[in-house]
Amino acid sequence: MTERATDGQVWDPYGTLRRVLWIGGGQWAGKSTVARLLADRYGLTAYSYDFHDARGHNDRRIARRIKLGHSPAGPDPEATWVDTAPQDMAAETLAGFPVRFEWALDDLRALVSGRPVLAEGWGLRPELVAPIIDSPRRMVVMVPTEAFRDRQLRELPRAAGVGHDLSDPTRAQRNRLERDRLVAEDAVRSARRLGIRVIEVDGTRDADAVAALVADHFRPYLPPAEDRKA
Repeated sequence: MTERATDGQVWDPYGTLRRVLWIGGGQWAGKSTVARLLADRYGLTAYSYDFHDARGHNDRRIARRIKLGHSPAGPDPEATWVDTAPQDMAAETLAGFPVRFEWALDDLRALVSGRPVLAEGWGLRPELVAPIIDSPRRMVVMVPTEAFRDRQLRELPRAAGVGHDLSDPTRAQRNRLERDRLVAEDAVRSARRLGIRVIEVDGTRDADAVAALVADHFRPYLPPAEDRKA
């Protein structure tokens, strides 16, 4: 549950959360690339959810496992990627997002920036972000089409596998892709229910063009042209 101040508002000691622009959505949609382009172009302070979630939050993740009576080493990769149905994988991922979102909020609360903050990552879910933003226009959800996801898998080395020594890596990869598809579909449903814009990335626009589309969506919150970095 999002931490609240005594007046009922979300705790935001430096006013950072009020200035955040959010990019959520599915895996392999180009969220990180777009965020980097916009940060460079407008001098924004960028926050990568995926980077912090995988690295900076590991101590919290381990502590939570111990508190729940689980192994601090985490779940067995074979059971996670090979033996679990994609629908169950997706449900478990979605159930874990609220806790992981609180960790991201703590990171963002600690930032002090004279520029807008742009946060991106698949765990920045519309239903979690919506209660703390003053307008749906502060968020956009990017999701890949099936064809674009396939292209990313061919062209991005980090998308080629799950990174473990498994008995059936082909099945593991298939399970992961189906999980990612289900999680992305859930993000789209949530965004549309909340009036948050969905951008479907199909590869017909290059990264600069997609970034321009997102910038246009965030236009009311971006620095004026004369303040932009080259």
